[in-house]
Amino acid sequence: MSSLTLALDAMGGDHGPHVTVPAALQALSHYPHLNLILVGDRIAIGEQLRRHNATESPRLQLLHAEQVVPMTERPIQALRTRRQSSMRLALDLVRDGQADACVSAGNTGALMAMAKVVIRTLPGIDRPALVATLPTLSDQPVYLLDLGANVVCDSETLFQFAVMGSVLAECVGQRRMPRLALLNVGSEEIKGNDQVQQAAQLLQACPQLNYRGFIEGDGIFSGAVDVIVCDGFVGNVTLKASEGIAHLLIQQLKQGIEGNLLARLLGWLLKGRLRRLNQRMNPDQYNGASLLGLRGIVVKSHGNADQAAFLRALEEAMVEVERQVPGRIKDRLESVLLDKS
Repeated sequence: MSSLTLALDAMGGDHGPHVTVPAALQALSHYPHLNLILVGDRIAIGEQLRRHNATESPRLQLLHAEQVVPMTERPIQALRTRRQSSMRLALDLVRDGQADACVSAGNTGALMAMAKVVIRTLPGIDRPALVATLPTLSDQPVYLLDLGANVVCDSETLFQFAVMGSVLAECVGQRRMPRLALLNVGSEEIKGNDQVQQAAQLLQACPQLNYRGFIEGDGIFSGAVDVIVCDGFVGNVTLKASEGIAHLLIQQLKQGIEGNLLARLLGWLLKGRLRRLNQRMNPDQYNGASLLGLRGIVVKSHGNADQAAFLRALEEAMVEVERQVPGRIKDRLESVLLDKS
């Protein structure tokens, strides 16, 4: 694309403008075709711009917002009372065609509720799903959804998640006929609750999807499949546990290297390999969960993301804009529903 515009909820997350503003400036320096609209408190954003010797420009605009959505606020309360918040105004920009995508590190539940009302879901989609990637033993990460937007899902919703995840893996991850699996308590066909069993039947009957059956938790990082589907409760627990294990391994590795002179020498000899391992295992490298199923693009960053991680979320939004993800999901879903009928 010759140019694209992202709307940033500059006040969202644990750090607000202290992270979002420098990440935005870094993105502008890396991508000449990118334009940004920073939405939030003009004074707070302005202070950060001055600290980094930056000002408003044709590529960097500010939109003042009088409110901020607290991280602890209930989604329904935020939807009713935060219509002038940085999160809501950023979503309004996407709805009105003034921005191609919205990126926020704010309250996940509020973002989900507002996006569903403001931007609305695609025809044939009941609920948006949060999706992100996890590292695997192969060179390609695996897409996992849902990550917490929908705690309870029926079989039809899981089927819709499979369609959306498959399209994302194909057009963003560049996978041809992405291999798809349902996360389950066992790989045998008789395992699983009614929702998972019924979803499996729907997927088996859909020739447009490359469904490979059930996968267990220990197979998530194997690289055996490209997309893994589950409900939001299971997905969120899986994601948080994975991030915790990754941080534990990285910390243990650092402590082991610093233990004695021999360990430090070995660490120095292997520093290049260890740096690559840290980059691959660090959850920040996979920051940027997409809200799939909307008529526009919304990317959710970790609330505690640092500058590098928030930049990764911006890059994810850019790729989805360039690959026209909502339109491709709409086309694929229409084709799948036509085959089902």
